Amino acid sequence: MKIDILTIFPDMFKGPMTCSLMNRAIQNKILDINYIDIRSFTKDKHKKVDDRPFGGGPGMLMQVEPIYLSLKSVGVRKKNCLYKNPYKKPYVIYMSPQGNLLNTKKVKTLSKYEHLVLLCGHYEGVDERVLNWVDEEISIGDYVLTGGEIPAMVLIDSVARMLPGVVQDKSSVEQDSFYDGMLDYPQYTRPAKFKNFKVPEVLLSGNHLEIEKWRKQQSYERTKNRRPDLLKLKK
Repeated sequence: MKIDILTIFPDMFKGPMTCSLMNRAIQNKILDINYIDIRSFTKDKHKKVDDRPFGGGPGMLMQVEPIYLSLKSVGVRKKNCLYKNPYKKPYVIYMSPQGNLLNTKKVKTLSKYEHLVLLCGHYEGVDERVLNWVDEEISIGDYVLTGGEIPAMVLIDSVARMLPGVVQDKSSVEQDSFYDGMLDYPQYTRPAKFKNFKVPEVLLSGNHLEIEKWRKQQSYERTKNRRPDLLKLKK
């Protein structure tokens, strides 16, 4: 999968994208991540990419032209351009608190695309005309961050886990919380006893049928107690 990140702070990605599973996915050529500095497309000699909003109001807006030129540089056309295989088109995502909430269903869908383009806004956001080249706005929660870089990292990490070869044991991903609409069951490792806290006996029994039964029940109970809304979605 190719991922182009449009940002005015490309250095923010150096740490998270060069560690752990992300780095392994890049080294194994499962992920091809590119950082496009929007400032390099401005005609302003000071590399300015923002200006005051028409009509007044607080803050600054990112200008449409540098963003348009940066999108064009990675092969993006208007969002209504037709492709024989929609998953082969550059799918443009604007990381925005006003967007659709990122969840496992959305992550699974995004993992099918061959090319994602992530636009990271800043200041008070972007000129509305930018949305003519955006396929979808995505949010990671009902709160506002200083920019779209951290949400973009969250999206990349979650999507990468779905790609074959990134996580060595596929069943590990399939047992994650939310994968099947439920929270994960409690898990334990050695030692079997720590202070006065013991591992549930069923996990030490070697009876895999009973262990699986226990895990399913625990997953259901945990979901019911912590996220009952998920159970309603499954009905």
